Amino acid sequence: MPSAMDMGLAEGWKKAFEQFQNMDLGAFSTMAQGAPGAELPQLTFPPEKLLELQQNYVREASELWNQTLQANPLVKDRRFKSKAWSDNPMAAFTAAAYLLNARTMMAMAEAAEGDEKSRQRVRFAVEQWVAAASPSNFLALNADAQQKAIETQGESLAKGLANILHDMRQGHVSMTDESLFEVGKNVATTEGAVVFENEYFQLIEYKPLTAKVYEKPFLMVPPCINKFYILDLQPENSLIRYAVSQGHRTFVISWRNPDASMEKKTWDDYIEHAAIEAIHRVQDITGAKQINALGFCIGGTILTTALAVLAARGEKPVASLTLLTTLIDFTDTGILDVFIDENMVRFREMQMGAGGLLKGQDLASTFSFLRPNDLVWNYVVGNYLKGETPPPFDLLYWNSDSTNLPGPFYAWYLRNTYLENKLVQPGAAEVCGEKIDLRKIDIPIYVYGSREDHIVPIGGAYASTQVFPGKKRFVMGASGHIAGVINPPAAKKRSHWVRDDGQFPADVNEWIAGATETPGSWWPDWSAWLGAQGGKQVAAPKRYGRGTAYEPIEPAPGSYVKAKA
Repeated sequence: MPSAMDMGLAEGWKKAFEQFQNMDLGAFSTMAQGAPGAELPQLTFPPEKLLELQQNYVREASELWNQTLQANPLVKDRRFKSKAWSDNPMAAFTAAAYLLNARTMMAMAEAAEGDEKSRQRVRFAVEQWVAAASPSNFLALNADAQQKAIETQGESLAKGLANILHDMRQGHVSMTDESLFEVGKNVATTEGAVVFENEYFQLIEYKPLTAKVYEKPFLMVPPCINKFYILDLQPENSLIRYAVSQGHRTFVISWRNPDASMEKKTWDDYIEHAAIEAIHRVQDITGAKQINALGFCIGGTILTTALAVLAARGEKPVASLTLLTTLIDFTDTGILDVFIDENMVRFREMQMGAGGLLKGQDLASTFSFLRPNDLVWNYVVGNYLKGETPPPFDLLYWNSDSTNLPGPFYAWYLRNTYLENKLVQPGAAEVCGEKIDLRKIDIPIYVYGSREDHIVPIGGAYASTQVFPGKKRFVMGASGHIAGVINPPAAKKRSHWVRDDGQFPADVNEWIAGATETPGSWWPDWSAWLGAQGGKQVAAPKRYGRGTAYEPIEPAPGSYVKAKA
């Protein structure tokens, strides 16, 4: 006679199977819709492919059922790796059945036929649904959380509730113990001083670590959608400190976190009064005719746009350009493309094109849901269901320290880059009163892209090599958008790829096929390249700024970076 548990499993399996057979395929099209009013071509599902999927599902379901009758199903997924899952027959079956359903739904999403954007939206929507529906996300189904509640006599549930209330007050899910970090105390600690500020940014000059420095100073432009100290988390992984230690007189833009007083600021304002202003101020402080400059992510897009405006005005203040995980040609934007269409952009223009703020937490949430299991549900389970405090991690503290964006700036950026890709069309974009042409930026350029980057795909980063006419070097690093960039040599982690034949085929995969893997960080390769652009060595300055015109305002990291969104 079958046991009560066997009968319960059989009934649960029967319901899951019936739900799959009766699934409304039209729901996939609904899940793919973008902004209100979006009209997308209808998706179709080839009958032969659906039949194959259904047959595979029945076969795998039968195998799972037979396995369950003999022993608990073997589940290979880190969400269900604990003994609490594997030792509990019902929990093990629930996890295995969920994974089977998840695989099948993703296969159905892949089987959809239609335009590529709609297919991407279906895949993204199904991925989000599958991630959210995991039994590990629910206390009633999470065997691990239930066991912990029993072992702690309910204390884990009380702590989980306290964590929920704490996160509700702070406005975001805690990814690390934020109480252990303070900007200027144990992150962003490289010694320096603010030597200029306006309503858009503070300009930080860093104290030299060498007796001599290169005659051409070095300016870093970080992304304005995050705070600059991703480049200065700890002394051992600080790209800022590394540049200073290599003999560069280093300056960094620290963006102001916009408040209501900046809600009408535009893309032009950021180019003219921030990027161009910073370039001219570094020239003025140092007395240098030319400087070297680096842009990271959207900071690279801003910096490149500024150089194009200056080129249109007949100015060439920058001798070399470094672009880190930066989009200039927005043909390949990866998963972010699912959010962008005419209706969505028009909606944002109506909402905030004339004024308003895009809240930093909105952007942070969007980026987190690009990797929902790692950056959302993992913390929901740990913080709330298990009552755990996430371990200290400087990178995740920075990730939670969000920044706002002025609405007009954001609306211009969406339309002219992601939607219409105007920057690479000579004369198509008008910025600061100038029709820009990136072909006029004829200087040595170092382009870095991360192989697993989900924000700036490797093909999107590589596309910059097809835009600029000057001498170029492209390097591909392992890992993602942040971990690939912040990879100090001492860590001896990850590889990078280079090729020295000077060839830049149109397809990044062709470039990769001819590249050579080198173990370890890409930083030394970049340092050697940048040193060659630096000019002669001169005595390091003894003080910050210059004369009375640029007296130090306050110690680094300054006050702008400490403002909360």
